[in-house]
Amino acid sequence: MFFRLTASVAALVLVPSLAFAVDLKLSHQWSTNDVRHKVAQMVADEVADDGINIQIYPSASLFKANEQYNPLSRGRLDMTVLPLSYAGGQRPAYNLTLMPGLVKSHDHAARLVESPFMDMLEEIMAEDDVMVLVHGYLAGGFAGTEECITGPETVKGKQMRAAGKAFEQMLAEAGASITSLPSSELYSAMQSGVVDAANTSSSSFVSYRLYEQVKCFTPVSDYSLWFMYQPLLMNKSTFESLTEDQQKALLEAGKKAQAFYLEEAKKEDDAATEKFREAGVEIAEMTEEEFNAWREVAKASSYKEFIAETPNGQELLDAALAVQ
Repeated sequence: MFFRLTASVAALVLVPSLAFAVDLKLSHQWSTNDVRHKVAQMVADEVADDGINIQIYPSASLFKANEQYNPLSRGRLDMTVLPLSYAGGQRPAYNLTLMPGLVKSHDHAARLVESPFMDMLEEIMAEDDVMVLVHGYLAGGFAGTEECITGPETVKGKQMRAAGKAFEQMLAEAGASITSLPSSELYSAMQSGVVDAANTSSSSFVSYRLYEQVKCFTPVSDYSLWFMYQPLLMNKSTFESLTEDQQKALLEAGKKAQAFYLEEAKKEDDAATEKFREAGVEIAEMTEEEFNAWREVAKASSYKEFIAETPNGQELLDAALAVQ
């Protein structure tokens, strides 16, 4: 009798948790060795015992790199790790998350995500039924298949891939021709000669083995233009459909993953420089003079265009610039 009672109690305990078990789909474009996959996997592992099964689809195996935001906002996809500027066509405000020279360092980026500027962006995401689970910025640099990319004069006449609309505008202003494609296609584009030079994150430079295709690498240093917001996003309605305990578990997992993301992002920059050096690629750090020259090009192109085409563009830009 005691055994039957114990079994019944056990059944009553198990049934509710099983009833609320959910399967979620998470898509991203990177390999399983990439830090962004590790962030997603950390969240999945942390909530596995809370009735939440997160199935991760890496390497753009579920949705193409540039085609994840709309499925997410419409509930066809539950979660994604996405460079938010990829959705800049739908929401011009997102282009500010990849603006040349706007972010000065990883610690500065960490302050940005806790600022009123980020609150403004999250209000826009909420209109699309999207929320942030893990904030994160990655830094990056430039690489050239034939020569170094440092100051504005070095891109003139080059066929370049730029990560984000604002960088495309800045590079075009400096005399480069632009080829638009995701970082996952850079290796073949460089190999075939379609692209002479590119900028992307330190992590992508390594995970896509671009050190096999370039002669010179301009890494993250004291003067770096490229910081890109690449959060783990979730469909807001999906999140709100979960139990209170499951929501709490996801938020706690997101907080832990965010701290990991920040520390790993810093490590990625040093690791990328070392990887390119080991591969025999020339390393050319950007100087303060070159950085300031790029800022002037950006002000005349990227900043100006953003303000002109974005509702509340000046307000958003001012909010970002106000973060010290």
